[in-house]
Amino acid sequence: MLFAAAPPAFGQETVTSYGGALLADTCSTSVNDLALTGDSVKNVKKPSVIQRVLDYFARSNEEKPHKRFDFSILGGPHYSSDVKLGLGLVAAGLYRTAPGDTVTPVSNVSLYGDVATSGFAMVGIRGNHIFRNDRRRIDYDLYFSSFPTKFWGIGYDNGVKGSNETDYKELTVDFTANFTWQVLPNLYVGPSAQVSYVDARNVENPLMWQGGPLRTTTIGLGSVLRYDTRDNLTATTRGWMLQAEQRFCPRFLGNGNNAFSFTRLTASTYVPVWRGCTLALQARAVYNYGNVPWSMMSTFGGNSTMRGYYKGRYRDKAEADLTVEFRQHLWHRIGMVVWGGVATVAPSPGSMRLSRLLPNCGIGYRWEFKRLTNIRVDYGIGRGCSSFIFSINEAF
Repeated sequence: MLFAAAPPAFGQETVTSYGGALLADTCSTSVNDLALTGDSVKNVKKPSVIQRVLDYFARSNEEKPHKRFDFSILGGPHYSSDVKLGLGLVAAGLYRTAPGDTVTPVSNVSLYGDVATSGFAMVGIRGNHIFRNDRRRIDYDLYFSSFPTKFWGIGYDNGVKGSNETDYKELTVDFTANFTWQVLPNLYVGPSAQVSYVDARNVENPLMWQGGPLRTTTIGLGSVLRYDTRDNLTATTRGWMLQAEQRFCPRFLGNGNNAFSFTRLTASTYVPVWRGCTLALQARAVYNYGNVPWSMMSTFGGNSTMRGYYKGRYRDKAEADLTVEFRQHLWHRIGMVVWGGVATVAPSPGSMRLSRLLPNCGIGYRWEFKRLTNIRVDYGIGRGCSSFIFSINEAF
């Protein structure tokens, strides 16, 4: 499925995908239209549109230290098993908050949009803004989506039963943000917030919701603690990222009867193995407690965690997953990845069972569109399911 990306980001349910050809770029190309020979002026033939596109791709990943904001637009067709044939567009920018600062990691922002033949539509903005000397960070994601999708109910037993599949249209408006300060070298802490509105429409079988509301509004406040030694945020090759999130969604914030809280733990590490190869490993654990609405249950799948599974098929109060991925640079700007993983859901962490682990594996192609920005094509396989995924940036 196409989502912004990436991301992450956060536990990475979340983030957007794009494939196709270049539409535009802010970088200009200098062309000598005139060549002087003595007193005469000789016209030189201008390059064709195709040549301009080829020239752009040849230079798109070059570092541009003279540009404070390196901005490009990428778009084109894509296909995945859940949204079918679609057209995606992303405007991606890399920038530094202080001119000439080569020590602070590069900030990034993406404007993204997508439409598909299934009726899927999405538009949003996401990014990571890093202040000078990396003293403060803002991570944010705001999107709207309309998605004809499927629902299997709550719990592993419902998700594994194919006959529970129910069609409906999901309208979502979601905003998530973290604002963190560096309190020690590589250690960040700060507040977090989320506002999410989800509306299930045209429901085929409302009984699968077990009497719960089809429309939910969630407002949450909390905190995030992060230890981060990654060399960059979008194409990491070495370092650690350890993060703990705690969010509260009480009744007095407007959550009504669906007052709940959740804790999310994420651990990622990136280790150089041999020349051009990075071993990337990510483990996540999420636990919701209280009167959790169906739309905020823990889940996996989509374009980041457990690629190949339909996002939302397996959902419950608790979820855990583990992914191990080898990322190998092959030639020039081309690379590939292979991965394997497992995940499960349960009513609580203590009720998780090894017998209910769901397997996942896949293979992917990488092309460096811009410096630190990869276009990826993944094919993921799960138990009884598989999916192609086109996206921007790595899955985690």
